[in-house]
Amino acid sequence: QVQLVESGGGLVQAGGSLKLSCAPSGRTFSANAMGWFRQAPGKEREFVAAINWIGGWEDYASSAKGRFTIFGDSAKNTLYLQMDSLKPEDTAVYHCAARDGWGYIRSPSAFAYWGQGTQVTVSS
Repeated sequence: QVQLVESGGGLVQAGGSLKLSCAPSGRTFSANAMGWFRQAPGKEREFVAAINWIGGWEDYASSAKGRFTIFGDSAKNTLYLQMDSLKPEDTAVYHCAARDGWGYIRSPSAFAYWGQGTQVTVSS
């Protein structure tokens, strides 16, 4: 069974920074893309950022562009999200996800493997 484990969440003041990490455990797998999604209370899970290992490109939600940076190691399936200039509206549980098939990279349904999430809380 493939598992993804996130870390790095916490409480930070508006304008601050956090770096999230994601690493796999369990059986080995080969992902062609990995991404970060977030879910706030009472809201649907939404796309934050993703990286396509095959094409070597990144994609960001408009809310993340210019403030967040996604990067990682395709050989190890490790993923990071550097979040700067955080805002209270960034408060959510952040989930790491990995895709070994195909599908729209901004859609949660394209990703087969998920982590339990790490809480990010930004105070005003």
